[in-house]
Amino acid sequence: MNHMSVFLKNKVLKDNLKSVYVALFNEDNEINQPSYKRQLVAFIEPVDGQTSNTADVLFPIAGESWGSITHIGIFDSMDAGNLLFKSPAEFIKTIDISSQYKIPKNYLIVRLK
Repeated sequence: MNHMSVFLKNKVLKDNLKSVYVALFNEDNEINQPSYKRQLVAFIEPVDGQTSNTADVLFPIAGESWGSITHIGIFDSMDAGNLLFKSPAEFIKTIDISSQYKIPKNYLIVRLK
């Protein structure tokens, strides 16, 4: 069998997105700057194998250039940990000194197909 039921998709999302952190990437590399840190994110109750963030996700104001943000990931830990999901950002945004990266509420969508 190769298809998950909607029940199982919702359960997998709910069980695995309880306490997770959003990370920003330049292509394959997570941002590695002193002012950067992953951000805790909460998700709404999954429906039809899909969920999204319950509130805006605001990263710290950059104290140095972070470069172009090309991908967004979700980890199970603030530091190190396991990468659970990673996807290209819808828009590439360059973060320079004094810039801030924001993911609006309901914009970070996790969907199991």
